[in-house]
Amino acid sequence: MERSIAYIGFGEAGRAFATGHAPELRLSAFDLKRAAMRDAFAEAQVEDAASAEQALTGAEAVLSLVTADEALLAANDYAPYLAPGALWIDMNSIAPDTKRAAAHAIEASGGRYVDVAVMAPVHPAGRAVPLLVSGPHAEAGAELLEAMGFTHVRVIAGDIGAASSVKMIRSVIVKGIEALTAECMLAAEAAGVRGEVLASLDASDKPKPWAERADYNLDRMLVHGTRRAAEMAEVVKTLEALGIDAAMTHGTVQRQREAGAIGQGAPHGLDAKLQLLLDRKAKAA
Repeated sequence: MERSIAYIGFGEAGRAFATGHAPELRLSAFDLKRAAMRDAFAEAQVEDAASAEQALTGAEAVLSLVTADEALLAANDYAPYLAPGALWIDMNSIAPDTKRAAAHAIEASGGRYVDVAVMAPVHPAGRAVPLLVSGPHAEAGAELLEAMGFTHVRVIAGDIGAASSVKMIRSVIVKGIEALTAECMLAAEAAGVRGEVLASLDASDKPKPWAERADYNLDRMLVHGTRRAAEMAEVVKTLEALGIDAAMTHGTVQRQREAGAIGQGAPHGLDAKLQLLLDRKAKAA
């Protein structure tokens, strides 16, 4: 029996999740950058919807995969197009309060909201990426995701916001280390002691040489900094809602945004990445 699933947003995650889907799934997608997505739609064998209304009409479930700053807007704007009882599976990296606000819009239109946290990079994992699911419709959402081919889906206890809380609070470390890496490496380069600093870090932390970790962290910032800054702004909301001073996380937002704004991608190797960041800093000065 054919099942109709809609995607709102068809960026990196949407393409990773839709590619190679089961033949019994009829997938449609709407993206605000639709004109630039047509090749991606065709490659993934996903229907190119001319509007959000067209994508959502008759769909039993919707995967929301937009940028963090657009997640609530998408829920508010597109909720009226949901079929009664349709699942709105919110996989965006946003604060628990933002997810609860989105849920209010979805449920007011007769939909069922599912809080999903994507807990690792979508490449190369694809549908094998770990997912946490929470909320009153978590079991239904998990069942649907498994039917779509997701293989690491786990329902956790708690209402809407529980899954996103895990993701947001974990990001304090994951994204924060990236931002701290940039700050540390730029300072070490400016002082002419990069090798000694890296050797010192290697001596105290063995899992991977810090030169490799620094290169990797800066790569993530240069490629995904703009998106990560938006996500970290949601982390700030999460911490402040808990009464926690988010001073370091505010700084992470700034560092990620600065790196992402360069807009040149990530050159190969730590030397080239540092030079790109230093050139940008000199230009700004």
